[in-house]
Amino acid sequence: MKYRAIIKKSDGWWIGWLVDLPGVNAQGRTKEELLKSLAIGAQDMLATQVPFEPGSQMAMIEVPDLGLEAKESRV
Repeated sequence: MKYRAIIKKSDGWWIGWLVDLPGVNAQGRTKEELLKSLAIGAQDMLATQVPFEPGSQMAMIEVPDLGLEAKESRV
C-alpha cells in the first residue's frame, strides 16, 4: 500500500508524518532514513491490535480513488 507523507528538512534533520495514518511521524538524518522510519511506523500502526468493547463491531469502508496520485507534488 502507499500512504501520503508530508516531509521537509528542518535544522539538518528530515521530518515527516503520514497524512493517511494519523500518529505516524518520524525523523531522520537523510531523506531515505526518514522514509524508512515512516514505513516502519506505518507497519507498527497497522499491526497494533485494537481493543473492542463488548457488542462493538469493526466495519471496513471503501472510499473511491479520486485520482489524487496525479495531483501529488514531488519533494
